[in-house]
Amino acid sequence: MSKKVLVVLSEWGYWGEELVGPYDVLAARGYEMDFMTAKGRKPPALPPSMEPGYLDPPLDKVVTDEHYATRTRQIHEADLLNNPINLSEWFPQMPYFNSPSFGHELEAYHNKRAECWKDLEKYDALLLPGGSGPMVDMVNNERLHDVILGFLAQGKLIAVECYCVTCLAFARDWNDRKSIIWGKHVTGHAREYDYKDSTGFAQMYDYDGKPMNTSANFGPPFYPLEYILRDAVGPEGQYHGGVGHTISTILDYPFLTGRSTQDSRLVGELMIEVLENGLRRYGW
Repeated sequence: MSKKVLVVLSEWGYWGEELVGPYDVLAARGYEMDFMTAKGRKPPALPPSMEPGYLDPPLDKVVTDEHYATRTRQIHEADLLNNPINLSEWFPQMPYFNSPSFGHELEAYHNKRAECWKDLEKYDALLLPGGSGPMVDMVNNERLHDVILGFLAQGKLIAVECYCVTCLAFARDWNDRKSIIWGKHVTGHAREYDYKDSTGFAQMYDYDGKPMNTSANFGPPFYPLEYILRDAVGPEGQYHGGVGHTISTILDYPFLTGRSTQDSRLVGELMIEVLENGLRRYGW
């Protein structure tokens, strides 16, 4: 019986290999995958992840080889991601505290969320490929936090790559507000590997949410992910940067975290080990 994975991607740009790596591994094994974005718009691949020979400035090494550049472009130009699930139309949004009927609206929100969590029962795992785009429309997306909390409540695998690991740090129960990775072992983009400038986005949206049909380069990343993760895991957890090592992939069930592009295929392979063979710990 085939297993099913929910994959969430950024409408502002995902890194190709971080989708292609696990996608190709899972698809070859017969896994089904549904795709979802914040507003139901097709997610674009970041241009450097389709550029063979792209040299990553902080690593001073090529991080986009011919194979992944080609596969990323194939997926980018295909119909696979044309009609993703619209998260904003599926999960409810928590009301503002000072809304006129906050109590009733909060109750309705929780009831609707419970219904949505039942919808998640058909999935065996959640996958969040990274890149710079997630910093805009995924990391602090409360609806996505509720998706993550739903998988957590059902004890299911949550696989996250690169900047998307921040979603785990910010996904918190509204009552205790404690990070769900408190006491856990995780990895994520290390401070030494942060850009100093030119953080790129494949698509921009205006104030009305309309695509501007342009890409853009900003300054450094919006936040140092390593610092957020170190604080989020607390004194009994541990952040693993893996600086100086090609791969940094950590499984502390139900969380599987990959630091960057080089971890992508391994993330897919470990997802299979978890789902088919019951693996619960890796990399620490």
